Amino acid sequence: MFMRVSSISSVSYFRNFIFGVEDSLVSTVGLLSGVAVAGVPRETIFLTGVILIFVEAFSMGAGSLLAESSAVEYANGPKGISKQNIFSGLVMFVSYFVSGFIPLSAYLFLPVKTALIFSVLLSLVALFVLGLIGAKISGVKPFKNGLRIFLIGGFAIFLGLIVGSVLSKSLLIS
Repeated sequence: MFMRVSSISSVSYFRNFIFGVEDSLVSTVGLLSGVAVAGVPRETIFLTGVILIFVEAFSMGAGSLLAESSAVEYANGPKGISKQNIFSGLVMFVSYFVSGFIPLSAYLFLPVKTALIFSVLLSLVALFVLGLIGAKISGVKPFKNGLRIFLIGGFAIFLGLIVGSVLSKSLLIS
């Protein structure tokens, strides 16, 4: 059984976990899908995904550290970087890094067209599960929360597919 989040630091960790996983799934599958519909080779898609995951995980972790530190300084005056701020940044980094490999993994094993479908499906399922986990931790309705994250993330994924498809046709990439 999960405990309800209560302390300020726990809220920060929880927020960074949800944000990191959701952003990684949506950003990674959106980029991969957009690139895949452009008709580039599987190796290029995989390389693009790995670079994205490494760069964005570090950027999101650093951004979390800086944002959390700035918020504390805004509320309480200059305090510097605390262990809690560092841990929040690490939560963001790890959640983004690990989650990015969910949509990317399909491109390691499958042909591009099949991988595209599996990548999107795996990401959508992971978004729904993230919503269930978040609901369980925070004590809200699981299905409603799962569906909310699924729909919002799914829209972003769909947007990546549309943009990649339109641009690849207009730029004559495929």
